[in-house]
Amino acid sequence: MTPLVFITGASSGIGQALALRYYHDGARLALVARRTAEVERWAGEQRLDPMRWRVYGADVADLDAMARIGRDCIDSQGLPDVVIANAGISIGMDTTEFDDLDVMRRTFATNNVGLAATFHPFVAAMNARGSGTLVGIASVAAIRGLPGHGAYCASKAGVVAYCESLRGECRPFGVHVVTLLPGYIDTPLTRGNRYSMPFLMPVEAFAEQAVRAIGAQVSYRVIPWQMGLLATLLRLLPDGLYDRLLSSRPRKRREGA
Repeated sequence: MTPLVFITGASSGIGQALALRYYHDGARLALVARRTAEVERWAGEQRLDPMRWRVYGADVADLDAMARIGRDCIDSQGLPDVVIANAGISIGMDTTEFDDLDVMRRTFATNNVGLAATFHPFVAAMNARGSGTLVGIASVAAIRGLPGHGAYCASKAGVVAYCESLRGECRPFGVHVVTLLPGYIDTPLTRGNRYSMPFLMPVEAFAEQAVRAIGAQVSYRVIPWQMGLLATLLRLLPDGLYDRLLSSRPRKRREGA
């Protein structure tokens, strides 16, 4: 049967590029987005076959909605072969600002709880079937914290740890868990950044490499590899030197700033 790929955050950026890449490979698509009209417009522009895709409207932080969508997907399209938890938010924060504590709460609700809510409806059925791939989209920001970027870095480090835990739980059943760490990818999420972005990568190129990595069922991969090498070197730097190097770096834009 034609493979089914379930992707959250499908209205733009990485999610949309992954959807198009899988579609051209012949897959059917189950797409989740808050802005369903954006997905429908995009699908029309790309002339996607209506029989090969369906969009589900929800915020991944809404646990009841994600559980309902999971059941609906299984009932109407079948159990996915690949589930990609891509939806995420990135907002700068300053711990001295009380309102920014809510930024951290919302970031974790989307990037971490939303990821688990994406996987939840499918894990037991995949384990029973003995096949399937669960993909968590983390970030190279998971490797070292960036000033002013605490909520996002911490949430993506949590994605890496969660997926590692889940991988151990699913391995005995033949279900694979893949963790992808994008570097700087040219998407609406990064275009507002006010600092340099080394090895900035077109989103289509990222999707090409990501689909290959998912197909190879790697457990962990940084894309592009140059950013992976840089991140490894940064991880090896003594804390004092790392802190000095980052001290003058412009901070992530705060909400409303």
